[in-house]
Amino acid sequence: MAITAAQVKELREITGIGMMECKKALTETNGDIQAAIDELRKKGLAKAAKKADRETTEGWIKVVVEDGNAYVISVSCETDFLANSDNFKGMLTQVAEFLKENGADSKDQAQEMINKEFALELGENLQVKDYTIISAGAVASYVHSNAKLAAVVSAVSGTDEEKLKQVAMHVTAANPEYLTPEDISDEIVEKEKSIQLEAMKNDEKMGNKSDDVLLKIIEGKMGKFKSEISLTEQAFVIDPNVKVKAFIGEGALESFTRFSI
Repeated sequence: MAITAAQVKELREITGIGMMECKKALTETNGDIQAAIDELRKKGLAKAAKKADRETTEGWIKVVVEDGNAYVISVSCETDFLANSDNFKGMLTQVAEFLKENGADSKDQAQEMINKEFALELGENLQVKDYTIISAGAVASYVHSNAKLAAVVSAVSGTDEEKLKQVAMHVTAANPEYLTPEDISDEIVEKEKSIQLEAMKNDEKMGNKSDDVLLKIIEGKMGKFKSEISLTEQAFVIDPNVKVKAFIGEGALESFTRFSI
């Protein structure tokens, strides 16, 4: 399979690795970006990266929280200039009201409304991206200052609202993948073990050890691996000496969703 310059560029942006190594990894994996990332990690050349953080389209995320519901919408556009305009923000307010009145199944109708009432006036291609309602006993949100990154966190009734908002901010910063370590599948854990095993074999200081010894070392690292990608076990960004679950309360959190443009 011929590897394109665009594929090499994408992998380089994700990993920060040189173009020749990226092209080699892509060639070895028949152009599969995720498999190429894994191969680079096995060689000790790259850490895991998340594509969500690389999205470059312009737009704005708006979250309205009312009565245990978080109404989340984001609309993408062509330029940052438009995304930051009052007209664009006014459109988002109307789309949010449309979501509240018509439910999350009305995304296509919301797009039609935008096309009819705003596209010509604003002069750019406008596309509804996120369009959802999150409900819980307690729910809070955080939208980053550039409005391109946001999070909604839900919890059991009675959870402190201000603390929940701070956890939502933590989600935007720390980008957890799972709520708790128990949510991580055995398949994900075994895949990480195999990647770390190959990385150790390629390490001059560790490569002379037997697989049994290396696997014991890796097994000891799995607790840290699970903690780093699980919201409840992560060190709280505002106070790294405290885990998120200790800050918000054991068993309080029910779910989280991170949004990006």
